[in-house]
Amino acid sequence: MDWLAEHWIDALGWGGSALLVYSLLQQRVLRFRTLNLVAGIVLIVFNAILGVWPMVALNVVTSAINLWFIAQLTRQRHDDDVFEVIEVGLNDQYLRHVLDTHADDIRKHQPTFVGHAQSGEEAFVVVRGDETVGVVIVKREADVAHVHLDYVTPRYRDFTPGEFVWRRSDLLRKHGYRRVMTSPDVVDPYYDKIGFRPEGNVFVLDVEAA
Repeated sequence: MDWLAEHWIDALGWGGSALLVYSLLQQRVLRFRTLNLVAGIVLIVFNAILGVWPMVALNVVTSAINLWFIAQLTRQRHDDDVFEVIEVGLNDQYLRHVLDTHADDIRKHQPTFVGHAQSGEEAFVVVRGDETVGVVIVKREADVAHVHLDYVTPRYRDFTPGEFVWRRSDLLRKHGYRRVMTSPDVVDPYYDKIGFRPEGNVFVLDVEAA
């Protein structure tokens, strides 16, 4: 404790620097911005104590930039005008490319997914501009869409792009669906936050009420 009392300023500076470096290792864009902001605030305090005003000014500017991006990302995360749903064929080359590129990560989150779309399934790609942020694959059973894959790329892991498929009741109705049922094997499901109801070990959404 005596050492910490004597060297707390050094600890503050090292801690802020370490957090700054750690933030740069993040793939998830919102997490990166948030950690970078916290590191910037810590370094503002550290440099202000030492009177290093050019570094204070630098960190004030970077923190303001991070705040702006965080506000934009938070506002856009549920915005239909930012994310678009594109229906693709099961043999679509780009769909295969996305599934192959992220195969290892997909297995971590949905270990029962076979790695490719199968006959009788329908696939949707969620994009932000020209960037793919998610893939949804469902299989029909009468008027029920069984979710076989609901995947988000690491960069957008703080978002839930699959919700843009589920919220598009017109899109689902066009395909004759009246209900969506999730897989019991999804890791860290988010469905209760967007209108699904728990039913046993799965989540269910009635399309008519979407």
